Amino acid sequence: MNIALDGPSGAGKSTVAKALAKRLGIIYVDTGALYRTIGLYVKRKGIDKGDKEGVISCLPEIDLNMQFIDGEQVITLNGERVGDNIRTGEIAMYASAVSAIPEVRSFLLNTQRDIASKNSVVMDGRDIGTVILPNAEVKVFMVASPEARAKRRYLELIAKGEDCTLEGVLADIIERDKNDSTRKTAPCVPAEDAVIFDNSDYDVEGSVDKVIEIIRTKVNI
Repeated sequence: MNIALDGPSGAGKSTVAKALAKRLGIIYVDTGALYRTIGLYVKRKGIDKGDKEGVISCLPEIDLNMQFIDGEQVITLNGERVGDNIRTGEIAMYASAVSAIPEVRSFLLNTQRDIASKNSVVMDGRDIGTVILPNAEVKVFMVASPEARAKRRYLELIAKGEDCTLEGVLADIIERDKNDSTRKTAPCVPAEDAVIFDNSDYDVEGSVDKVIEIIRTKVNI
């Protein structure tokens, strides 16, 4: 069974998808982490995130591997575990920029599809139901107000010791929403057969319960 969980930045996709996969006993695939890893490499190379040709030139140098160790997703970049290095606000903006490049998406497409073809998965991202797994049995598009998403992201970053403001995080989310929804390649929009779920007023457990309700309308679990 493949479950596609899409939506804009800060909608809680990764948190809900991870908890959902644990509840269902299947694999969680954080596709955004793959783009963040490429963004991390680009930043380390000193290439501006808006330099499309510069980003493309990096791809042959990248050896990206995803493994599942004790049920947890582990990503290595040229042999190095990336860990929380990809979880900063700056790298999130790099990820948004590089993910708009068709060559980057092609670079990662087969990796994502191969995992889903061999396993029952919950896969989250922005174009899982429309591009990566168009035949997924269940497609959910999670949304929340920009303010709700900014507050969640702000608290997450503060907990990690990052220096940021709620206003700054909100501005980044609004900018990223615009970039992700208007890009020509795989924009962040719901699949025609996706169920829209606004989780602005839900906590994690409530969101997982709601997604499971949606799944049960589609398949027997």
